[in-house]
Amino acid sequence: MDQIRKFRKKIIAPVTIMFIQHHQARHSININIPMFLIPLAAVLCTVGAIYVGSVFTELFKYQIRENQFRDYSAKVGEFNAALTAVKKMESELKALISYGTREKILENVDTADMGAMDIYQIQKQIQLSMNTVASINEFLRAQKDKYLSTPRGLPIDGRLSSLFGSRTNPISGRVELHRGIDISAPSGTTVKATADGVVSFSGWNGGGGNTVVVEHGHGFSTCYAHNSTNAVTVGQRIKRGETVGYVGSTGNATGNHVHYEIWQGGRVINPKQHMEGSHVP
Repeated sequence: MDQIRKFRKKIIAPVTIMFIQHHQARHSININIPMFLIPLAAVLCTVGAIYVGSVFTELFKYQIRENQFRDYSAKVGEFNAALTAVKKMESELKALISYGTREKILENVDTADMGAMDIYQIQKQIQLSMNTVASINEFLRAQKDKYLSTPRGLPIDGRLSSLFGSRTNPISGRVELHRGIDISAPSGTTVKATADGVVSFSGWNGGGGNTVVVEHGHGFSTCYAHNSTNAVTVGQRIKRGETVGYVGSTGNATGNHVHYEIWQGGRVINPKQHMEGSHVP
């Protein structure tokens, strides 16, 4: 109990804060506050400083946004002014041309305002805008070409009967790499290209039977084997979703299916990376 009383007296004991003017040392202002209020005051000062700092930060950000808005508004105003001037010049030129002859045009032309607008600056800005649009179009063309050249989906809608990877060959009984996937479907089912490209091979390929190979560009090529018949010829351009052949069991096959391979950069890859969970429409 004595310790509690001592602690209570200690925290409520007054602390004197003196304010003394340097040029009048005899006159001072004394303020007595309880001891426990000093840490509270320090906390309140810290919180206040943080709040004031955050307010100034937001004001600074607001000022930056306001300056950007003024800049954009000024640019829009300049563009509108230039556009109005161009339209005015176009109207004046049409009016001059309507006079028909060189003599009448020279009689009626007013050269006083011909230097009012920097037509070369406008031409320069137009050229810059055209170059920007051309760059965007070039980028989009390249991206579209890559998109169309990348195999997507499966060549037929059927059942996956054999996946990519090591397996026992059903014909030879040896363990070997299965370089593609097998998709079972009824004989005569349409086999479709999975990307745009050019046919580089269409014919008999030994154990693969009737086979079609399509080169797509960007390092991609696809192979469709065991067809009953092929529907394309070498050199033929073909788009994604167009027919390359029909499901069969030619070559070394135990049933009607298409053997589908994807090659990228000269090496075979797992078609699962480009299946997207659906067949080509």
